[in-house]
Amino acid sequence: MTAAGRGLILAAPSSGAGKTTVTLGILRALARSGQAVRSAKSGPDYIDPRFHAAATGTDCTTLDAWAMTPERLRALAAGPGLLLIEGAMGLFDGAPPDGRGASADLARHLGLPVVLVVDAGRMAQSVAPLVAGFAAHDPTVRVAGVILNRVGSARHDAMLRRALAPLGLPVLGALPRLAGLETPSRHLGLVQAGERADLAAFLDRAADAVSDNCDLQALTALTAPLPPPPAAARMTPPAQTIAVAQDLAFDFAYPHLLSDWRAEGATIRMFSPLADDPVPEAGFVFLPGGYPELHAGRIAAAARFLATLRASADRGVPIYGECGGYMVLGDGLEDANGTRHAMAGLLRLETSFAARRLHLGYRHLRALTGPLAGAWAGHEFHYATTLKADGPALFAASDAEGTPLAPMGLRHGAVFGSFAHLIDRAPLSSAPGTG
Repeated sequence: MTAAGRGLILAAPSSGAGKTTVTLGILRALARSGQAVRSAKSGPDYIDPRFHAAATGTDCTTLDAWAMTPERLRALAAGPGLLLIEGAMGLFDGAPPDGRGASADLARHLGLPVVLVVDAGRMAQSVAPLVAGFAAHDPTVRVAGVILNRVGSARHDAMLRRALAPLGLPVLGALPRLAGLETPSRHLGLVQAGERADLAAFLDRAADAVSDNCDLQALTALTAPLPPPPAAARMTPPAQTIAVAQDLAFDFAYPHLLSDWRAEGATIRMFSPLADDPVPEAGFVFLPGGYPELHAGRIAAAARFLATLRASADRGVPIYGECGGYMVLGDGLEDANGTRHAMAGLLRLETSFAARRLHLGYRHLRALTGPLAGAWAGHEFHYATTLKADGPALFAASDAEGTPLAPMGLRHGAVFGSFAHLIDRAPLSSAPGTG
């Protein structure tokens, strides 16, 4: 019988504390030492998990306490070895109105301790009331230790530790400000892991910094047993054979979705539109989100991909696009310079990045027909502007607070899509238009 795994959560008081870089350094350092380590990311995120996977050599699990039931979270977290979960935003930050889905919710549902990563670069003794406040805020969330980040000097380190000593929380490390650990960003977050030629060197530098300045043995000693996994239902695959686009333009598919489909007997066939691969023979075609706006010219010139995609549609094969994939199914995509690129022409949709506007938030969704019929929990995060969208909608939608939104997406024959990313199946009672 396999021994149950152990875990903890790395969180921060706010975004921008350097939590991702610290997490990557810890993951890489543990993996280099031979430790069996897995990772997970709190909340809706496609980019950070790819860095996690590069650091550990294993897929990073998504654990979303807004979109997933406690049973589903426990099932996805289960496994052998050590599980380190990177939180999102601040520890108690979640969806409106009450912060549901925060990293603190994961701590409660999984019974795991929290290690707080604090950006100490612009403070000294004030670190104590900050950490004390987070540690005392909710008795159901146990802050078990602190990692200080961006520490300016040995003297600064000593001042911080002296201030924190009365709290009785272990300071597990103090990382100095280090050049070469910057993580470049673009409009949806970090530049993707696959685009960084220096990725391995960056991860090793982060691991070196952690190994030199943190007590990893003390960190792992704080871990707690993961709860036993329940018999949580997996998502049913939409077909026996599923073709999934995967490259730098289509890289936003959740691993738990694909692993569910595989576990339920489906065959997943990956292909690259940017390499002009033909769409494989399949009973369902999935174009995930990503950055098609950065590669619109190459996609428009990918004659074999587009021809076989259109041929699949002509045969009635269901084709589903999320966010970036949805835009590629449309008639045209205008890039940030205002240049229009012809897309697949399977939906009457025109989108543009010439005038960007942020669309962000969790979504309750209900599809009335098609392979994805039923209730879903999802999220929206994009800057595209819709210039034209003609045809019946795919989803009835509401926001995280249940406020009705305009119907989302389009469907035409067996082709359908929207700007929403599906995270997990939801109880029908939580979907718009029910109850």
